[in-house]
Amino acid sequence: MLNGKSILVTGGTGSFGHQFVSYVLDHYEPKKIIIYSRDEYKQFVMQNEYKNHAQADKLRFFIGDVRDRERLYRAFDGVDYVIHAAALKQVPSCEYNPMEAVKTNINGAMNIIDAALNRGVKRVVALSTDKAVNPINLYGGTKLVSDKLFIAANAYAGEKDVNFSIVRYGNVAGSRGSVIPFFRNIVENGGTSLPITDYRMTRFWISLEQGVELVIKALSEARGGETFISKIPSFKVTDLAQALLPGCEMPEIGIREGEKLHEVMVTKEDSMLTYEFDKHFIIYPHFDWWDTNKIQSGGKKVEKGFEYNSGANTEWLSIEQIRELLKTVEQH
Repeated sequence: MLNGKSILVTGGTGSFGHQFVSYVLDHYEPKKIIIYSRDEYKQFVMQNEYKNHAQADKLRFFIGDVRDRERLYRAFDGVDYVIHAAALKQVPSCEYNPMEAVKTNINGAMNIIDAALNRGVKRVVALSTDKAVNPINLYGGTKLVSDKLFIAANAYAGEKDVNFSIVRYGNVAGSRGSVIPFFRNIVENGGTSLPITDYRMTRFWISLEQGVELVIKALSEARGGETFISKIPSFKVTDLAQALLPGCEMPEIGIREGEKLHEVMVTKEDSMLTYEFDKHFIIYPHFDWWDTNKIQSGGKKVEKGFEYNSGANTEWLSIEQIRELLKTVEQH
């Protein structure tokens, strides 16, 4: 699938970019991977991390911002596949700097689409988030718009051999700003209690590698306009606290602004065009221009009113299972 292909990753020096590059270099022989990001120091560090890799000569490091359309046009020259991971993601930062979030998450998405359509790119996969589903904060709002833009981009492809699709998942285990590193920091500093915003709170558990594998699936299977969602287990945040610090006190401190009790991946409204497969769901576009012949075989249409959220999941992690998984989680 990726052998001999030129792949570009926006936001490529982030946690997803690191995992994606490692996975591709270990499993494929690409023509080249372009790491496109705006932080020269992170690019310097990442370049040194891979300098002894057998396929280090396949990596290219481009300084650039997704806000810069001209730079994207240059970077996309000869590129087959684009993975769009660049975004402003921190909820409080987006709330305080809303115009900056719009410039990166929305205007940047439009620039990616224009560049892909005009430079002969074959496939574009954009990373979404559970926060784009019924958004209650600006970050989620901008990602909802971004998702809509990438889906609608398929209507502008014309006769071009290009398609745009989306992968959606929640907080990656151990990612910056998530609860695992927050709890670990308390434990490492001798804390004896772990604060819980709400005892009812649940989350999905997904690793970075699972996120990368979902992107690879979208690259290989998407026909244009799909949203791919992994079927993964849920856990209670209170169980996570007990897995990290058995017997600890868990004071309930109240839910934070912009925070949800559960992660929602498929809404009841989406259920009309959602299909369940063995290990994932696909939400198909609900537009007159979209060709329903693109629906893959092997899936089963979910029942009307179906909702996929972490609080009503059929698969749950026990405290012991969480404790075992934590051994594989590094802070990203």
